[in-house]
Amino acid sequence: MSFNIITKHISMPDGKEVSIETGKLAKQADGAVVVKSGNMMLLATVVANKEAKEGVDFLPLSVDYQEKFASNGRIPGSFLKREARLSDYEILISRLVDRALRPTFPDDYHADVQVLINLISADSEVLPDAFVGLAAAAALAVSDIPFNGPISEVRVAKINGEYKVNPSVSELAGASLELLVAANANDILMVEGEGDEVSETEMLEALRIAHDAIKIQCAALNELTVACGKTEKRSYSHESHNEELRAELWKNYYDKYLAVAKLANPKKDERKAGFKAIVDEYIATLPEDHLVNLSMAKTYLHDIEKEAARQLVLQERYRLDGRKLNEIRQITCEVDYLPTPHGSSVFTRGETQSLTTVTLGTKMDEQIIDQPMTQGYNKFMLHYNFPGFSTGEVKPNRGVGRREVGHGNLAMRAIKKVLPKMEDFPYTLRIVSDILESNGSSSMATVCAGTLALMDAGVKIKAPVSGIAMGLISDSKTGKYAVLSDILGDEDHLGDMDFKVTGTENGITACQMDIKVQGLSYEVLAEALTQAKEGRLHILNEMKKAMPAVREDFKPQTPRATVIKIMKDQIGSVIGPGGKVVQDIQKQSGATVTIEEKEDGGYVSIFSSNGDAMAKAVSMVRGIVTLPEVGEVYEGKVKNIQAFGAFVEFLPGKDGLLHISEISWDRIDTMDGVFKEGDKIKVKLVEVDKKTGKFRLSAKVLLPKPEKPEAPAASAE
Repeated sequence: MSFNIITKHISMPDGKEVSIETGKLAKQADGAVVVKSGNMMLLATVVANKEAKEGVDFLPLSVDYQEKFASNGRIPGSFLKREARLSDYEILISRLVDRALRPTFPDDYHADVQVLINLISADSEVLPDAFVGLAAAAALAVSDIPFNGPISEVRVAKINGEYKVNPSVSELAGASLELLVAANANDILMVEGEGDEVSETEMLEALRIAHDAIKIQCAALNELTVACGKTEKRSYSHESHNEELRAELWKNYYDKYLAVAKLANPKKDERKAGFKAIVDEYIATLPEDHLVNLSMAKTYLHDIEKEAARQLVLQERYRLDGRKLNEIRQITCEVDYLPTPHGSSVFTRGETQSLTTVTLGTKMDEQIIDQPMTQGYNKFMLHYNFPGFSTGEVKPNRGVGRREVGHGNLAMRAIKKVLPKMEDFPYTLRIVSDILESNGSSSMATVCAGTLALMDAGVKIKAPVSGIAMGLISDSKTGKYAVLSDILGDEDHLGDMDFKVTGTENGITACQMDIKVQGLSYEVLAEALTQAKEGRLHILNEMKKAMPAVREDFKPQTPRATVIKIMKDQIGSVIGPGGKVVQDIQKQSGATVTIEEKEDGGYVSIFSSNGDAMAKAVSMVRGIVTLPEVGEVYEGKVKNIQAFGAFVEFLPGKDGLLHISEISWDRIDTMDGVFKEGDKIKVKLVEVDKKTGKFRLSAKVLLPKPEKPEAPAASAE
């Protein structure tokens, strides 16, 4: 079999090379490529139906990214021993690609499109998620599917004061800012990332550097399209229009929609009812034997509604709920709302509300991570739930959707930057945000509610975090634009940008941006970031009214936890033969004890809801691992009495001889009646026999030594 293999090499500014190969694998797909960087290889394919399904007026795009276990020489750890449903990580990467591709397809293209990207070879130093956007765009570039590309994607990070594009895994460990950016040659399309309280200036500089790298990749994709002979895309006709009907509706109903928009109703249901009444009014005017395509008419009426709301903002600087462009909706915050959870809060902003809880668990509650490139445990989880009743809808409860995974991940990124150092934090931490009402930016409500719940739980965060969703409405013809703070759901739908920014008083901790329009300048982005900062600080002030500072201590119902670091050679002593010792500690104390070995030693985690149980377990562990020191004083317990003295347990499992001569400065002739087993006595370790390792104790050295009687004076003769 002959192959018409075409390969394109891309040299990045830092000297790294990326190759794109097509014509060898998956030739029956509409487009297929292999993207390679180092030993990392991605196979991306795209297939589109020739025609759109009847009645479909949107783009049915599906994007799935999956990492094959064989790519890293591993067999799946699941019961079935094969790749199963996409992991949360794979869903998040799939969403990144979807968000970059979707706005780039023609608006009138409605055929089913499926993009599949598989990691087929892994490289421990090359992160594949920085190349999935390039791979998907390359598959489209070598196909005849209509697409207004090319686009591409890179990771940019600030490491030791320098910005790096697609840094290695080891380099990324020291990053203070990390962004995944997708763009075409002219405009940024998507941003997702996090930072260590970075400034707006740092964010903009990172975007510029990422965009410069993307421009190089877009130029290479254009050359690849020409080399493959795919400059002509397939023809299609997925929409039909009645321009006469469109013009009639615009003439008769634009002013009516504008009037409803001007009512400035803060309640979305009443505003929605007002817009629906216009549709009902139009339908009522039609005769029974009308030939009007109602589906088409409703589409035109929806377009009119959208344009009326947009022009209200652009021309009159007036929003659907009557707010100013930079005004934040009314905020109410409440903490300690639930009596039993370890921490809880209710955060309400306008018609968006989150009930959030914090739970502190043991090491045994850690999440097991088993992915092709990542194995280990996760101590911090944030889960976001979006039930149908939050928007007044009936929605089947079929588990977590991709949107919930994505929104939860954004909130997790925002909050994790202010958590205590998790390696030293003795708890497993879980935050759950249940959205009870939604009218815009429920993910940002989750950030605010999560912060308050953490503070209520007594978790010592570095600083409170708030979040805000920014919007944009622009007109390319007039050049007018308006940046909106704290957008409504309707404003998200009718606007050109959804830009979520989270941070503390000191800087940005996470961001997520999706652009729906071409030609967004850096000046507009800078204005949006500045306006977002003002909004974030306002929200933080409202949060501080409810919770000025972190709770001084955990609540009574919160289990206590501590970690004791021991030497590696002491791990066996704490565990004991067959786990006998650690089981005995748990039985006697009532606490939960786990032991983990790390490179720098052993870590004994003790977890208990009872203070006495905690103290008992800590004492027993310390007794096992504490090395006896000559000269130290111990509180001992008489274990056994002999004629020549008593054996005293001065540390758990360590007995020493308290000889009869070391009990008192006074002479003791017999042990009868001196001690009984179980008596407590303070002793000092005075010697460790170098040969036998036996311990010699003394009690009398802790007592005042009696003075010798003075000798009688000599008599004078």
